Amino acid sequence: MGKQEDTMAILKLYELRRNKQMRAARQWYFSEFAPKSAMDIIALFRDGERASANFRMVASYWDTASSLVLNDGIDRKMFLDANTEHVLVYAKIADFLPEVREIFREPDYLIHLEQLVKSLPDFEAKLATRKKLIDLWTGKAATETRRKGDVETSS
Repeated sequence: MGKQEDTMAILKLYELRRNKQMRAARQWYFSEFAPKSAMDIIALFRDGERASANFRMVASYWDTASSLVLNDGIDRKMFLDANTEHVLVYAKIADFLPEVREIFREPDYLIHLEQLVKSLPDFEAKLATRKKLIDLWTGKAATETRRKGDVETSS
């Protein structure tokens, strides 16, 4: 692809993220979805129609976009310069993916997303930073800070 086609593909990916359902799914993923185990992810597929759809929409979107990059359908540098959300999407589930893959018996489940994120320079530092952000967005850090304050006050 030439630069103009890459640009148009990246803009199309951005446009797809602006879709009303996708925006709602992304909002849920970033602010409500807080898995503590692989079984929390598996439960989405069994239990909740809306939560399941939200998870699948966000995860498969970024896995597909990653596949396009990894297979030279979109220029890698241009894509990475324009996007970072996929790193956060992966960070939320990275620790649980091996077990999810084992349970699903799908060793390649979300593999393109994983490969693209792991190919980033300093990906481990990026994941650590995103995980801190996730804690803030899902309220975990605020709760821990409150608990710490309670312990200090009671001492």
